[in-house]
Amino acid sequence: MNVLGKKIFVGMSGGVDSAVSAALLKEAGAEVTGVFIKGWYPPGMPCEWAQERRDAMRVAARLHIPFRTLDASAEYKKSVIDYLISEYKAGRTPNPDVMCNKEVKFGAFYRYAMESGADAIAMGHYRSGEKDQSYFLWAVPKDILNTTIFPVGNLEKSEVRKLAKKFNLPVAEKKDSQGVCFLGAVSVKEFLEKELGNDNPALLYTIGQRASLPDGPWYVVGKDVENKKLTVSRNRKQKSVTEIKFRDPNWFSEPTNVLEAQYRYRGPKILGRVHDNKFVSDKPFPDTPAPGQSVVFYQNNRLIGGGIIA
Repeated sequence: MNVLGKKIFVGMSGGVDSAVSAALLKEAGAEVTGVFIKGWYPPGMPCEWAQERRDAMRVAARLHIPFRTLDASAEYKKSVIDYLISEYKAGRTPNPDVMCNKEVKFGAFYRYAMESGADAIAMGHYRSGEKDQSYFLWAVPKDILNTTIFPVGNLEKSEVRKLAKKFNLPVAEKKDSQGVCFLGAVSVKEFLEKELGNDNPALLYTIGQRASLPDGPWYVVGKDVENKKLTVSRNRKQKSVTEIKFRDPNWFSEPTNVLEAQYRYRGPKILGRVHDNKFVSDKPFPDTPAPGQSVVFYQNNRLIGGGIIA
């Protein structure tokens, strides 16, 4: 997309990736507006959103671009937080970052940008390489994803750091965030214990997760929420599985021939075929997929769609 003279709203998190994205777009001649997306944060628990917003404002000031704050707390609470709690209560394995992208970053923010007269939005996501975040983008509507600009999408992190120094950005040396999309400095376990209590371990762990038990490693291989029981094993893989049934698919292009499926972020990509919302591989999976997880599909290293494991 030729961005010269285009009005581009950039989602600015306060980190280096979105900062460099804004700088690259301005350098290319776009009319850039930085937008900090304020989410919902657990009351009484530590959160650094105010500092992140200040960092985003400092970047905008350095680049001499307008800066706005979008309060998306209602969308966060309903589509991400409530979803997370509901899935844990049902014994499933949620992926809040997928919902955060779909409903907030590429939902509420996209609508806000369009209503404000923007020609397009831009985000600091990586779509290839070591930091590839395409796994979390499968549920974004096709028309929105195809028109979103990813200025650092095909760069490596080391290149982004160099560009941040070139542009003299105040976040050039800032460490990457280690928090979950919506909780920041608060761990998921800490949040769940506050919301659900700590007397039912089956509510606090997901299938395949490493359990905090002595003489480990131990992995959760079964859950009984009603009877408050976990089944653990030293072996994450309990049975030979060669197929995944999934629901709520979202396709960017039709699945044809052999493709690759990934059902765990940073997990391996597995060759197979898709038919009638079922992925089938000739070889057993390295571990057992869990209901609620995202299964994401690629062809030639290109994201083509995904779904939720049934």
